[in-house]
Amino acid sequence: MEQRKGLTILFAKPASIDAFAAVGGKKECEGPLGKEFDLCDTDTMFGEMTWERAEVAMQRLAAKKCLEKAAIEANKLDMVFAGDLQAQCTASNYAQRDIGAPMVGLYGACSTMAEGLALAASFCAAGYAKHAMAMTSSHFCAAERQFRFPLEYGGKRTPNSQWTATAAGSVLLAPNGKGPYVQAVTFGRINDMGIKDINNMGAAMAPAAADTLLRFFSDTGTEPSDYDRIFTGDLGAVGSTLLEQLCAKGGKKLTNHSDCGLLLFDREAQNTGAGGSGAGCSASVLCTHILPKLVRGELKKVLFVATGALMSTTTFQQKESIPGIAHLVYLTSEAGSHS
Repeated sequence: MEQRKGLTILFAKPASIDAFAAVGGKKECEGPLGKEFDLCDTDTMFGEMTWERAEVAMQRLAAKKCLEKAAIEANKLDMVFAGDLQAQCTASNYAQRDIGAPMVGLYGACSTMAEGLALAASFCAAGYAKHAMAMTSSHFCAAERQFRFPLEYGGKRTPNSQWTATAAGSVLLAPNGKGPYVQAVTFGRINDMGIKDINNMGAAMAPAAADTLLRFFSDTGTEPSDYDRIFTGDLGAVGSTLLEQLCAKGGKKLTNHSDCGLLLFDREAQNTGAGGSGAGCSASVLCTHILPKLVRGELKKVLFVATGALMSTTTFQQKESIPGIAHLVYLTSEAGSHS
């Protein structure tokens, strides 16, 4: 039976990740993880006429590839947890028209992959689903059009700004399988430290990541050193530094921390400012870097902590501060136990 400790749910029988897939745009596939993407598109349009429709196509491709790798049909899906950055999660909604499975739409901004993965694992562990999919995406051009300025303006980016990934990731879970496994999840709480700068997402999200991590360590009685790697996504260079400072202040020094926003791109060579961001950033790094290493046994125990900045196109124009959230998923290469 599942056990809850504080904000953390520990599964008596962990859900298995049976397949995963990542789709990327040109810039993402030219980065350090480029060769690990299942599919790439050289013009980031994916055969469509608009950026928004291109993101829909990315999600469809990621889902299709994931199902192919699991050797099951879409009609076998009991539930899909999906979301994106477009207003009212339209990329996910339109992609699901073709997939046709029961869907729970999510908006966790850049935290959406961890949120969906945690919910899908919970459904599988509780016996409510035999096959559940978690997926998300982002598209640089669609996000810039929505949250900042039209690309045609050619606005100069600040050094602490991050580059929204054009990428999608999809993960299929089941109650039983060969793994990797979801051992536990911690759903985060809203943190708001008064940051109002839309070009400084790392600073807005770092307090939420620290809060969730410190609560997980407290709930489980574990230390950062108990895990091979702690992956956040996506704080970038600025947020990663702040996270490590906040955790150290809370008595937990992170010496094994990596950020998905710093793994997806070569910041200097690709001119991506403080690193990558967007819902597709942590999703694609999860599917091209983290899960493959767990499958190969190169990593045994990792924490995947995706962070989100929860402003809207209206609230930031009204000078509201930016709330942050972070959801944590504890992944292992073997079924084992929580310890």
